[in-house]
Amino acid sequence: MSQPAQETGKPLEISVDLSNIPVKPVGKKEIQQLETALIIGTLFRSEIMELLKDPVERATWVDSLAIAAAALARSKAGIMVPQIAEELGRTETTIRAHLSGKTKAGKLVIETYEKLKAGELKLTLPFVGGFRVEEESVKQLKAELEEARSKIRTLESQLEEARKRIVELESLINEKEKAISDLSEQNKALSAENQDLKSRLESLTRLIGELKKLLESAGF
Repeated sequence: MSQPAQETGKPLEISVDLSNIPVKPVGKKEIQQLETALIIGTLFRSEIMELLKDPVERATWVDSLAIAAAALARSKAGIMVPQIAEELGRTETTIRAHLSGKTKAGKLVIETYEKLKAGELKLTLPFVGGFRVEEESVKQLKAELEEARSKIRTLESQLEEARKRIVELESLINEKEKAISDLSEQNKALSAENQDLKSRLESLTRLIGELKKLLESAGF
């Protein structure tokens, strides 16, 4: 980040260096770096700054941009849409719409990414008297962004808990299936044993019948 000297009567400006942001992130840290750069790079576009002056628009846009940026950053890391949708708590349709640029937020974030990729994304933030113009607005935006990030982290945590629960349930199902299989085998064994006993009983019955006939023929 560089900060030029302030000329008398002129606002001071600083430039944010985004050249070290990975455009093909690997791992959570790099995904978060790209996500943050996309959010900041998009938020400070002039047309977005105008929209953000309206509190209603601000709430909608910050959330939409945060999701679009998070989705694109994960997509560039090679994460598939279904997993992105799960991690961000949105439908696959919404994620695909953002990634394809069909939503306004998605389109703007993609444009920001292309500028970043081409090395054309330059952020110059104005200061006056050592303080940033509309500092309170920026602070509020940061707070709202952090809130959006917090929601994403909460969703990720809930997703992880759900995955653990699924693993537990799958283990329980496997145990029950094994128990059923064991019972089935036992039932087969008992059935075979029962059939054997039945066969023996029939043989004994026939033998008794034959003995009776012999006794009768012998005059007993």
